[in-house]
Amino acid sequence: MIRDASAAVGVRRRSVMTGLGLTAASSWAGTGPAAASATDDSAGSGTGRGRVHLVRGTLLHFLDDPGDPPDPQAWQLFEDGVLAIGHDGRVVWAGPARRVPDRLRAGATHTDHRGKLIVPGFVDTHVHSSQVDVIASYGEQLLPWLNTYVFPAEARFADPEHARTTSGFFLDRLLAAGTTTASVHPTVHPVSVDAFFAEAADRDLRMLCGKVLMDREPYAPSYLRDRSVDDAERATRELIDRWHGKGRLGYSVTPRFAPTSTKRMLAMVGRLLRERGDLWLQTHLAENKDEVALVKRLFGGRSYVDVYDRYGLVTGKSLFAHGVHIDAADRRRLALAGSALGFCPTSNLFLGSGLFDLHAARRHKVKTGMGTDVGGGTSYSILRTLGEGYKVTALRGRRLSAYAGFYLATLGGARALGLDSHIGNFTPGKEADFTVLDWAATPTLARRTEVAETFAERLFALMMLGDEQAVAATYVKGRRVPTRDGG
Repeated sequence: MIRDASAAVGVRRRSVMTGLGLTAASSWAGTGPAAASATDDSAGSGTGRGRVHLVRGTLLHFLDDPGDPPDPQAWQLFEDGVLAIGHDGRVVWAGPARRVPDRLRAGATHTDHRGKLIVPGFVDTHVHSSQVDVIASYGEQLLPWLNTYVFPAEARFADPEHARTTSGFFLDRLLAAGTTTASVHPTVHPVSVDAFFAEAADRDLRMLCGKVLMDREPYAPSYLRDRSVDDAERATRELIDRWHGKGRLGYSVTPRFAPTSTKRMLAMVGRLLRERGDLWLQTHLAENKDEVALVKRLFGGRSYVDVYDRYGLVTGKSLFAHGVHIDAADRRRLALAGSALGFCPTSNLFLGSGLFDLHAARRHKVKTGMGTDVGGGTSYSILRTLGEGYKVTALRGRRLSAYAGFYLATLGGARALGLDSHIGNFTPGKEADFTVLDWAATPTLARRTEVAETFAERLFALMMLGDEQAVAATYVKGRRVPTRDGG
């Protein structure tokens, strides 16, 4: 009986190791006759205009929210898979290596990532390009932290060179962490937006950003404040004309949060959103109890969500970061509007803000994605953020499965930003932004992976133990980009 049990374990282990590329594998070109794709390949009909690039490895992507418990119909896993990318940087086909269609093999170029996991590029739904230099700043909660560290650091972005170099550093850190799309807060300075978008365009990234709007004294300091609502609107409109829809860039109207905004400023934002339905909105919501009390004192109303709703900011293209201290009525309103929440566990833990209720958000069908929230957050890594997210859900008496986590990091984040028609999975026609993850990036991860008996077990280990070190390569529209080591 012991021998039989050991044999059974050995069979399971060999299956896992095959997926890691640690046992004999078929030839690169695949084996067996070409067959129909495991995904719709209708978008591949135009590939004759240029060569197709085939990337081989273990492929995982999501077609829908896997739910709790996870529904296997929500994802596709190809342990020995191929991602076919057209000359335009879009996905042509994804499926098992043995079933690559002949029309794609002919004349194709190849990249071999067998033994590694290929997932869609990570999506960061909330992060600050302006807070690079205040990450890991000691000892404050949200409101004093802003005044002590953040606002002085953001004042430096009046300098175009500082804005340019910092934006470049920031984007390179995201790419090194496997993040290819983000919703980004710069500063009140128009030049901070110009610098960020210019650097993002140079890297051909799909990014959302917009000038921070803040005009209420004393919560917006005198050295970091719009001179008037009219000036703020004029600058915002100029930036929209300059950048919105250029390449892969989108403009998010960005009131910092309610306490730094006068009622007139919020009214202007709502009017602009009604006028331009193609714009996004990003802001902060109910991150900290003192902040919530301040909003109640300044604006009245039933809740923080109601304040934004009063001015027309709760829309189908609105992303509200945090949402830690909201209730069921708030979640119902966000879900009805199609608004999204950004779950920022490392920031919420670091600043002592509270524990986001992910289960409640999902139960109310509020679109939700992961946010690193650097510099309140302490890592650029979505993997590290997922690991902390698991701990937050555990403290609330729930659990975050690896499948749910990787959904939130990819397709869930794309849906939260309203970008899922462009990115988020490997369905044909999507932009081929993807991340290659190394199961053996560290000795601890390698050993834990080696003893894992199922794919779900090793995926969870990667979620809990992984960070930038696990990112073997990052691709943008099918092209490998430099990462932490310049590779």
